[in-house]
Amino acid sequence: WCPVEFPDNVAFSWDFYPICQPGLCMFWFAAKGCNGEDLFDPRLKPRSGEYEQYTHGDINAFHASYFRRGAPGGFQLCNLRKSRGFYMVAQGGDPIPSFVYDPPYRIQVIKRGPEVQFSIQGLVIYYFVDDGRRCGPLLGGGRIGFRQMAPLVAEYGPLTVRRVEV
Repeated sequence: WCPVEFPDNVAFSWDFYPICQPGLCMFWFAAKGCNGEDLFDPRLKPRSGEYEQYTHGDINAFHASYFRRGAPGGFQLCNLRKSRGFYMVAQGGDPIPSFVYDPPYRIQVIKRGPEVQFSIQGLVIYYFVDDGRRCGPLLGGGRIGFRQMAPLVAEYGPLTVRRVEV
């Protein structure tokens, strides 16, 4: 988790360098306790990295899954889930090749109020507008974090954060 808490209405972008698969990458954003607490508030239950603690525990966040690689030959997808509750809210095809890499791949997540846009190399993969009802309340600002699932080996380039107009 990044030690900085970010406001709403921001764009995050970074370079992604896949080296060896299989595995999975996730980017968590707008992460806070279910009652608005800071992610590191000691009143929140301890988290040890088990996925269910993030999807059904006492935090709320969005997480974008990308570079989901398992068995060769399958169509690869990027997902957007909203937790608490593990709601699948958006999905799109992953344009990163499965076996021949030409990195870096520029990843961008824009969070503007109820809107989330995810893109790779400038190609919009999905765009989601949250109604604040079906999958829980609207999420605003909060912390970000990166998660990489073994045995994937990847590297990340500079993270850029900028405000976006409402």
